[in-house]
Amino acid sequence: MVTPPSPTDAGSDRTLSDHVRDCVEEYFKHLNGHDSSGLYHLVLAEVEKPLLETTLKHCDFNQSKAAIILGLSRSTLRKKLDHYGIS
Repeated sequence: MVTPPSPTDAGSDRTLSDHVRDCVEEYFKHLNGHDSSGLYHLVLAEVEKPLLETTLKHCDFNQSKAAIILGLSRSTLRKKLDHYGIS
């Protein structure tokens, strides 16, 4: 089995995880005493929608190909697209 390359910036050793960590740390810095409940779902929603949009664009909006790349069934992908209002 071939392991895909890790998602890093071109010419950089920073991974997607590094960027997410930085963003979450910034989020906490700017809370200013506000409630931070629901952070898990907030982060998932903030990441999932652009992930779906970008993958669809990469696949020329072919949902079958996008589902394979994402490791989702086509029906799950369609439900997620409906949820986020992506057509």
